[in-house]
Amino acid sequence: MKNYTVVDESLAATVPGALGGLRMDQVLVKMFPQYSRNRMQAWLKTGHVLVDGIHAEASARAIGGERIELAPPPAADVATPRAQRMALAIVFEDADLIVIDKPVGLIVHPGAGNPDRTLLNGLLAHAPALRKVPRAGIVHRLDKDTSGLLVVAKNLTAQARLAGQLAARTAKRTYLALVHGEPPARGTVDAPIGRDPRVRTRMAVTAGGRQAITHYKVLERFGKGARPGFALLECRLETGRTHQIRVHLQHIKCPIVGDTVYRRGARSGAVFQRQALHAAALELSHPRSGKPMHWSAPLPEDMEELIAGLRRADSGAR
Repeated sequence: MKNYTVVDESLAATVPGALGGLRMDQVLVKMFPQYSRNRMQAWLKTGHVLVDGIHAEASARAIGGERIELAPPPAADVATPRAQRMALAIVFEDADLIVIDKPVGLIVHPGAGNPDRTLLNGLLAHAPALRKVPRAGIVHRLDKDTSGLLVVAKNLTAQARLAGQLAARTAKRTYLALVHGEPPARGTVDAPIGRDPRVRTRMAVTAGGRQAITHYKVLERFGKGARPGFALLECRLETGRTHQIRVHLQHIKCPIVGDTVYRRGARSGAVFQRQALHAAALELSHPRSGKPMHWSAPLPEDMEELIAGLRRADSGAR
C-alpha cells in the first residue's frame, strides 16, 4: 500500500483499491499518516493536495486508483522551532535515518510549557535540512522520563515509509519495564486505550478507545517470598498508543515502578524518580533499501542500579 515518490519536496501516491469508498480526508491520513486529518482537510481546501490533478473536497469518496499529489506548504516562520545545539546519543545515521538513544528527562517535541530544549530543537541543529520534514522527521515519541531508542526520518520519503511500517505493525519496538506485583510468566494485554474520562490529562483502558495490544514476558522476579514483589518485563508493542505500556501494565495491576501517574494503589518498596521504562530495541526495514535493521540500547545507569539493589535485597534475604 505504501508506494511513494518525492518530486521537488512533494509526495505522490496512488490510492489503493482497498481504500475505495472512504472519504478523501480519511484516505489521505491512511496514506500519509505523518499528517493529521485536520491538516489534510485544510490542505485540500488550500490546493496543497491534488487528486488526479484537480482539487477535491474532503468529503469526496475515493474509488481507488486516483493519483494523489501532496505538496506541504512551508511552515510559517513564527511557528518554526529554533535549532539548539545539544549532545545527542546517535546510535546510527545515514542519508535517510537517525536513531537516537534518548536520555531520561529530554522532551521529544515542543509543547505547552516546553517551547524549546527538546529533541526536535537538537535535531534541527544537528541536521538543518530536517526543517523541510514535518516534526523534524520524528515518527514516534517517547515520554520525557522514558529512556531509549527513537527513530527519525531525514526526508519525506523515509518519513512516509517509516510511518507506514508503524501503521502496518511491521516495525518492532521492545521495552524493558520494572513493575510492581507478580504478573504471569507471559501474556498479552489487548485492551482499547483512550482519554481517561475522569482525568483528561491521563489515558485509560476505555470501551471507546482505540485498539491497543501489548505482549510481555517476565525476565526476572524480585522479592520472592515477601511483599511487595517486583518483576522485570520485556514488552513488545503491536500498536503505539499514547502511554500504552504504562496504561496496560496498570490495567493488569502491575504498574511500573516510579510511575506517579499510573501507579494508583500500588504498594511501595522501591524508590525511583521516574517510570522504570526503557526502549531497549528497535527493528524495522530500511526505508530506501528495504534491508532489515536492528538496534539495541543498554539500560541506563539509574535502572541498572535499581535492579542491582533488588538483586542484593533478594540475596541478603536468603
